[in-house]
Amino acid sequence: MRPTADTADLGQLLRGGPFHLALRAALAARGLPLHRVQHRLAARGIKVGVTSLSYWQQGARRPRHAESLRAVTALEQILELPDGALVRLLRTPDPGPGPASPPAARSYRALISVGAAVEQLLEGMELPPDGGLHSLGHHERVRVGPGGEMRSRASQQIVRAHRDGVDRYLAIHHGDPGCDVSRMEVTAYENCRTGRVRRHPEAGVVVAELLFDARLRRGDTYVFGYGIRDGTGARSSEYVRGFSYAGGQYMLQVRFDEAALPVRCRRFARTGPQAPRTGFADLTPSGRHRAVHLVEQTVRRGILGIAWDWD
Repeated sequence: MRPTADTADLGQLLRGGPFHLALRAALAARGLPLHRVQHRLAARGIKVGVTSLSYWQQGARRPRHAESLRAVTALEQILELPDGALVRLLRTPDPGPGPASPPAARSYRALISVGAAVEQLLEGMELPPDGGLHSLGHHERVRVGPGGEMRSRASQQIVRAHRDGVDRYLAIHHGDPGCDVSRMEVTAYENCRTGRVRRHPEAGVVVAELLFDARLRRGDTYVFGYGIRDGTGARSSEYVRGFSYAGGQYMLQVRFDEAALPVRCRRFARTGPQAPRTGFADLTPSGRHRAVHLVEQTVRRGILGIAWDWD
């Protein structure tokens, strides 16, 4: 085989890493597409998705669970590498895909009160810590039912990929006290489909993958829409959205049923789930549509929301 840019430095990469570049060069040297690698792993009784393999070679995710490390050992044999060649590289820090990577996003614990539950649900899903997307625009519509319960929410988003290979978005829904996550429904509306859905009954949290119709390259934009049907919790008093990155427009509209109209609505912001609310502004529901909204032209990292008071 004639050496290429990917294969010429395989020996050097196996000696000094980083892991993701060494894996990418080894795959290129053997000319094996990821789906064939997945089949060979499956033949050895090891379940690893093509998406996970792609994340590993991009540097978006490092193998760390027992099954993943078992897969790496098998990869050394499949790719005809010396024993321990790839596993050894996992013992040293990986610098990541390169200097063009964005700053790390804020953790879920820093953004939402149930962040620990969200992170627990994500364990074992082999998703990269950075979703690879920046929001350019997000329009969100929430409906409150006749009992004051949060009936549903619908989102339409415009995003831009800041790395290659992005093909999904992670949607998180936190119900109100008393909610039943087993009855919540996630629906993909536009340019996506529903993937894995994880539920945390104690925390009232649902995490859902929304799989895109295309795999994005760095700089690509994408439009998609989805909705979550709830209506299972107690009377609601606020809706909030956490932002990992600054930038992008956000619009939130809350529409109330005529049988449950609040006496006061206010927008607010906060830097974290335990921080005090700031930036209050009164909102007046429109007469015929019984709705209030906020528009933030350029969001800041943190939390935005609308709260309302009942009688």
